[in-house]
Amino acid sequence: MASLLEMKEIFRNADAVCFDVDSTVIREEGIDELAKFCGVGDAVAEMTRRAMGGTVTFKAALTARLGLIRPSYEQVQKLISDNPPQLTPGIRELVSRLHQRGVQVFLVSGGFQSIVEHVASQLNIPTANVFANRLKFYFNGEYAGFDETQPTAESGGKGKVITQLKEQFHFKKVVMIGDGATDMEACPPADCFIGFGGNVIRKQVKEKAKWYITHFDELLKELEER
Repeated sequence: MASLLEMKEIFRNADAVCFDVDSTVIREEGIDELAKFCGVGDAVAEMTRRAMGGTVTFKAALTARLGLIRPSYEQVQKLISDNPPQLTPGIRELVSRLHQRGVQVFLVSGGFQSIVEHVASQLNIPTANVFANRLKFYFNGEYAGFDETQPTAESGGKGKVITQLKEQFHFKKVVMIGDGATDMEACPPADCFIGFGGNVIRKQVKEKAKWYITHFDELLKELEER
C-alpha cells in the first residue's frame, strides 16, 4: 500500500484524474434531487444512504430508487433547467489547473448522464470523458428503466471504467476522487484514492482512506508544490 507521501507524488504526476460527481464535484446527490422534484424525496434519500454506506449492491439500490421515482424525460429536463446542480467550491479551479498541466479529467458517476453532462459542460470536460447511467424513456417521455449494460450501473463499475481507460489510453497513473464506498473500491485499479468530505462525510470512507480532504484547495496546493 502506498504511503501518503507516495500518494501525493502519484497525484502530482497523474496522467488522468477521475472524479465522482454527486456530493463530490457537485454539492448534492442528483438522484435525491430528482426524487424531491418528483415528490418521493424522503424514501429515496434513505435508500441512497444505505447504498453509499455499502450495505446493499449499487444496482439493487438504483433499481429500487428509480422504481419509486419513475422520472419522465420532461421532469429530468425541468430539474436541470429549474434546479441546476451546484458546483462544489474549488472544483472549477482544480479542473482548470489539471487541464493546464495536460492531465485528462473524467467524470465517473453512478448518477445520470443528462445531469452529469450538464456538469461536464460547466467544467470544460468533453462529453466523451463522462461515464454515467443512462435513463431510458418511452416515445411519450415516460420512464422506461435504465441502461443496465453501463459499467456504472454495477457495484465495482467505477473500477471497470478505470481499467478500460488504462487499456485504451495507456495511462500509467490514474487517481480516483470521491466521497463514497463505490469510489474507494475503484482503487485498485486506480493507483490512488483521495476521499472527499467537503459536502458529506461517509464514516467508512473517512476511516479507511489514507488521504482524506474536505476542500479542493488542498489538492490545488499540492499541484503548486511543483
